[in-house]
Amino acid sequence: MLVLLPPSEGKAPSGRGAPLKPESLSLPGLAGARQAVLDELVELCAADEDKAREVLGLSEGLRGEIAKNAELRTAGARPAGEIYTGVLYDALGLATLDAAAKRRATRSLLVFSGLWGAVRVNDRIPSYRCSMGVKLPGLGALGAHWRGPMAEALPETAGDGLVLDLRSSAYTSAWKPKGEVAGRTATVRVLHAQTDPVTGVEKRSVVSHFNKATKGRIVRTLLETGTTPAGPAELVEALRDLGHAVEAQAPAKAGTAWALDVVVTQIH
Repeated sequence: MLVLLPPSEGKAPSGRGAPLKPESLSLPGLAGARQAVLDELVELCAADEDKAREVLGLSEGLRGEIAKNAELRTAGARPAGEIYTGVLYDALGLATLDAAAKRRATRSLLVFSGLWGAVRVNDRIPSYRCSMGVKLPGLGALGAHWRGPMAEALPETAGDGLVLDLRSSAYTSAWKPKGEVAGRTATVRVLHAQTDPVTGVEKRSVVSHFNKATKGRIVRTLLETGTTPAGPAELVEALRDLGHAVEAQAPAKAGTAWALDVVVTQIH
């Protein structure tokens, strides 16, 4: 099973360990594309803070992120699973998993990134700020920049098992499963169901914060239990066995992914 995750916008500070070693990162086929983004991002942030802030879409209060980017080559690195924070990663709680679940996380989780393309949770990276929606002056839109390298690297990484795609829309632009891989891919949306007290009509909505939290909890449960569904249909059954209310839509045609809705009635 391969689980595709979005990164977090906010990140933990860089560590005090050894600096980034790009050649040590997983998915070596992305090395050239990574170096191109790293070079331009560092140069932009070191040369012109105002332009960098505009390009990266940062508020004045986040100006410090620009200095952080300028020092990416020398900053200490930490495992990506410690760098990424926020709602999804808090719910996932990588640090509190038992040893077996941590090994499963290392094998199965892949975090997408505007800067790195995609990394494993044990890949050592520095803290940075560069979303997939950024358009760098030289390279252009990062989603488009990553599309070619990802098309080469990801099918092999996906292997022949289930692909559980929990990415946000900005990160799906970098790689969309096609053909046979798409047929064993499941995307997940979390819906909050509420019944109107007057009309008795149920209304459903996507609530960003709890969408992320529920996805984090789903991944944690799969890792803790060692559940490895063979494909999307088996994933639906596994999630239902784990207590989730799941509505599934199988592909209408070959080469498209399954769409799963996880329906929650209580927000927490």
